[in-house]
Parts: sequence; C-alpha cells; structure tokens
Amino acid sequence: MNQPAQREMWWLPRGELQQLIDALHRRGYRVVGPTVRNGAIIYDTLTQVDQLPTGWTDTQSPATYQIQNTHHQRQFYFNASPDSWKKFLYPARQELSGAKLTADGWQFTDKVEDPESVALFGVRGCDLRAIEIQDRVFLRGEFVDPIYLRRRESALIIAVQCSTAAATCFCTSMNSGPDCTSGFDIALTETEAGYCVETGSERGENIVAELGLNTADAAQRKLAAAELENAKQAITKRLDTTNLHDDLLDNLEHSHWDEVSRRCLSCANCTMVCPTCFCSTVNEVSDLDQSDVTRVRQWDSCFNLDFSYTAGGTVRNDVRSRYRQWLTHKLATWQDQFDTTGCTGCGRCITWCPVGIDLTAEVAAIREPQSENTDTALQ
Repeated sequence: MNQPAQREMWWLPRGELQQLIDALHRRGYRVVGPTVRNGAIIYDTLTQVDQLPTGWTDTQSPATYQIQNTHHQRQFYFNASPDSWKKFLYPARQELSGAKLTADGWQFTDKVEDPESVALFGVRGCDLRAIEIQDRVFLRGEFVDPIYLRRRESALIIAVQCSTAAATCFCTSMNSGPDCTSGFDIALTETEAGYCVETGSERGENIVAELGLNTADAAQRKLAAAELENAKQAITKRLDTTNLHDDLLDNLEHSHWDEVSRRCLSCANCTMVCPTCFCSTVNEVSDLDQSDVTRVRQWDSCFNLDFSYTAGGTVRNDVRSRYRQWLTHKLATWQDQFDTTGCTGCGRCITWCPVGIDLTAEVAAIREPQSENTDTALQ
C-alpha cells in the first residue's frame, strides 16, 4: 500500500518570526493578528513580533473567558478569540452610498472605498472553515456581494495549527479542525523551538521563498505532528451531526424550546461573536437638517426583536421563537441554502453567552423524547 506523500515543510526558528512579518509589510500588507488588550486576546494591527501574546493562554467554559500569562515562549498557545476574522472581510459597519443636498439638487456618491491589502495572521482551522462558509454565502450564489469580493481578494491568510483546545471547542464534530488542510496561503505549526511552515498558494510560496528557510527535518516534523495531536486529544466536547437537519426540524414543538428560552437573554452575543452569521440591516443616517444622508449596512441578529418585523408586525415576538430560529437555521436550514451547516465548532457562542447556554447540550436535549407528562400538558 502506497504511503501518502509528505507535505513539503520548511523550518522557521522562533527568533526569526519577525522576518515573515517584515516580508508581508514589504508587499504592502497590513498585518492583523492576535494581541493582548483589555483582558482578552483580540485581533489588531501588528508591526512587531513582540505584540503577539507571547506567554499567554486562556481558559474558556460556558460564560467564562480568562487569560493567564504562563511565561512560556509560545505565541499562539490559546484558543478562539472573542474576535473573529469576519470583521475584516465583512465589516460590522459599512457605508454604502451617500446623498447631499446642494444648490443644484441632490448629489449622490459611492462611499465604498477600495480595500487595503490585509494579511490575516493566525487563522485557526475552525476559522478557515468559517471563511469558506462566508465565501459560499457571499460569492457562490446567484448574487455576489461586491464589497465582500474585493476584500476577500485583497486578503492573504496565514494559518496557525492548534496545539491546545478549550473546553468549548468541538471542531472535530464539524470536520473543521483542529488541523488546517486548505484555504490558507501559509500555515505555521508552532513548537517550542520554532515553526514548521507549509504553503497553500503561489502567493504563499513566493513569500516563503524570500525567507530562505531550510527544509524541516524529520525531528522537527515529528514535533509539529505531536502539537496537532495534542489539540485533537484535548477536544472533549461533541455534537452528533448524524441526521441533525431532520432531528431539529422534526422537533419544532419540543418542550425544551420553552426551557432554553427561559434562560436566553436574547442579547445577540452569540451572533455577534459567531464567525459565520451574516445577517445585516441597512439604515439611512442623516444629519440634523436632513441635507446629508448616508446609507449604512451593519450587522443585525435574529435575536433582535425588530429583525423579523414585516408590514403585519413582528413575526418572532418571543425569545422562544427567536432562539429556535437561530439554532435551526444554523444547524439545519443553512444546509438547505448553502449545502453546509453554519457552525464550525469554534465554541465562541458557548463562551460568550452570559448565561452559559451550550449549543451542543441544547441539541441533545431537543433530540430526547418528551415525557408523557409534558405531552399531556401540551394537549
């Protein structure tokens, strides 16, 4: 039996990571990556390697997020950030057009500027999958979003393989991680001594070639493989996706929807941190005398009361219906629209839910048969 061919890898010593950042800057990229700010690891502009969260790790569980400095030398030994990369490809607020009243009448302008070139530095497997899902939503249907297209084409993706996992991670259930297999230009696997580097595009190959790296030897490859295996072994949360679409849609009147709605605050935290949620609204924002108007697109959420407002009123006027809409769309009807679920198993919705609602536990409860007492009460 033929063994699969080894992927080509190079070795980047830890002390030379700045060379990669410098190479990206020379090509005109704004480098965006993880850094510590306000008690969290978030994504922001990077110019120096010492801005990375060296020595920091995090602890996540339902409604709990905390970072700690363990004083190690690792720069990517943490899990999903409260940020997602979505905001760099699909901004939370985007000015679309404007209209200004002049002596000659209304003058209309396009306010969408050409995007800058951005290198997304440190994208994990679950977020690579999220970007792929967003691509399906915005680029592969009958209508293409031109703003997303231009930003996507201007982005370079540098992935980082996971070497740890949070208690909220379940990417293995969604086949989205922890390993990065495609969708990147460059991928790094961090070890104690440095990084194994591989490429996924011609752009990535050109950048790595400029660095003049040596080929990774067998020992370095073994260390990299062990890091990825550590992450896989650390993932304990599971979501059974077998027949998930039908199980949810066949249980729209399950009594557990009432139970979870009593806990849900309808705060929209889960949709704001989700790397795939794409709902938006468009508003006209004017100055005080209404002579200067800007059309603005901004993120919206199915948890907001006005989201389902129609000419006849609000369609989903209780928390039960809004939570059910979110969960069934994310895990069921999203498949009907885009041939994939809208979940990557990143666990952000679990960590950042103020009351600790766990999507995987809610699905399991909804799949359970209802008790006879419940059935009688509903009759």
